[in-house]
Amino acid sequence: MTGSRDDSIMTTMTEIAEIIAQHEHRVGGPLSALRAVVEAYGYVDDKAQSAVASLFNISGAEVRGIVSFYEDLKTSPPAARTIRIWQASGCRELTQSLEARLGIQLGEKMPDNSLALEAVHCLGHCASGPVAMIGEEIWTDINDADIENLLTGENNEPPSQPGPLPNQTRLIFNRCGIADPLDLTTYKKEGGFKTGSLSADGIIEEIRTSGLRGRGGAGFPAHIKWQTVADQNADQSAYQKYIVCNADEGDSGTFADRMIMEGDPFLLIEGMCLAAGAVGASKGFIYLRSEYPHARDVLTEAITLAREDGLLGETFDIELFIGAGAYICGEETSLLESLEGKRGLIRAKPPLPAVEGLFGKPTLVHNVITFCSVPWIVRHGGAAYREYGVGDSSGTMPFQLSGNVKQGGLIEIPFGMPLGEFIDAFSGGTRSGRPIKAVQIGGPLGAYLSPAQFDTPLTYEAMAEIGAGIGHGGIVVFDETVDLAEQAQYSFQFCEIESCGKCTPCRIGSVRGKELVSDIRANGCTEEKLSLLKDLCDVMEKASLCQMGGMTPIPVESALKHFPQDFGLEP
Repeated sequence: MTGSRDDSIMTTMTEIAEIIAQHEHRVGGPLSALRAVVEAYGYVDDKAQSAVASLFNISGAEVRGIVSFYEDLKTSPPAARTIRIWQASGCRELTQSLEARLGIQLGEKMPDNSLALEAVHCLGHCASGPVAMIGEEIWTDINDADIENLLTGENNEPPSQPGPLPNQTRLIFNRCGIADPLDLTTYKKEGGFKTGSLSADGIIEEIRTSGLRGRGGAGFPAHIKWQTVADQNADQSAYQKYIVCNADEGDSGTFADRMIMEGDPFLLIEGMCLAAGAVGASKGFIYLRSEYPHARDVLTEAITLAREDGLLGETFDIELFIGAGAYICGEETSLLESLEGKRGLIRAKPPLPAVEGLFGKPTLVHNVITFCSVPWIVRHGGAAYREYGVGDSSGTMPFQLSGNVKQGGLIEIPFGMPLGEFIDAFSGGTRSGRPIKAVQIGGPLGAYLSPAQFDTPLTYEAMAEIGAGIGHGGIVVFDETVDLAEQAQYSFQFCEIESCGKCTPCRIGSVRGKELVSDIRANGCTEEKLSLLKDLCDVMEKASLCQMGGMTPIPVESALKHFPQDFGLEP
């Protein structure tokens, strides 16, 4: 009996060794190896962790630290089926229905380990909610009648895709949903991968002329990053530089990156190739969140086709890297740490990634939409791109509309349309038929705006003037039933869950903030509590190491400012 058990263990260890050996010499090897074990067995136990530590010559403590950081790296056998529920306001009723039906809470398993419920903050189908995920299957537009099918896994309809809405200006998404995403021949016939005679300096100059700003949230001028990377060791042609695409789209209310990667992947590949030629990079990585399995499959095939066609190879190549479930890895330095196979802890700046990024080398980091904007600019010229938009908010932006609306979806338009006009033109009104009370713009750490701010133009500058931001372009609508004090509490809770934990203001401030707002909701708001809340927000904003903690006060303070009655205060 003992011999049989030992043979079984040895077989398992041999299998584990074979699985992880494939990642020994790959970028991000320890994290990728751990993910591979989870894909094979459902979880990573102590034996597998020891094997990874041995293969990569790192301590067991470091491996345990990696495992504890990422949501996908389970350490115990998972349930036979896991339902992951998108935690937006419209999905709370779904969560409660499933909890009542199963007799377990979110984060728990059935006693027989047959089923588990887990929370997920975004699945990239925000305009088709409520949304859940089982394995790699996405369930959209779930209602009470679907719950039985959700529990059994039967009769799942393919994910609904928001169709093109009229009155758009599609520069980036003009092929998305129309063309075959993996038809490289047609993509090239339509002008793809034809850059003309522009030099590296010429490409950077077109980016500068265009006024393109990073579409990932900060809106930083793209050409400054490009020039900085290009200037690093420019006299050493063999010096290693990297292009990194941040495809870790995790903000609730956003799905533009997913749609373009699934619908027009060669556009992203071409944008990265152009950037590589301009700054002198020879290697690129797409860091893709694990919740996007269809995007993974499409990108994998597209990269293979591009290599076979000679578009990728010795001069510049792209590798797809899959994350392991950590929202904070959407922050560029956290992403770089994760791409190196480590915990996604924030790095202090300076040095900037453009100077010392991946493995200490100059690295150009942009999000998906930023890179996808580049081919149009190079083909048509920076001046032509700048004709769209307003002032320094040039070009178009793919805004993503969701929440309590009759019709949601992606709307690409030039910057400048007033927020209220945008909602009137594209939402069809609220789904509930009740008046709009608030709109959150810019993701879960974006500001809540009242109808009094709806005349504000959708530009970086105009939004900044009212304490808001464009972010990744997500616009979420709430009707009059929303409780903004509850939403403020959720903002702190979200930060508590997703913080990397490196700096005290974010790690501790989020917990204290959640507790304080919970107390205000339960027991009323006093001057002392209000003062404490404002002081806490001030500390988080000014002392947090990155924008995870620094931006968490934005939804809280805007809710207090525009909706004081929800906190028991006088308007």
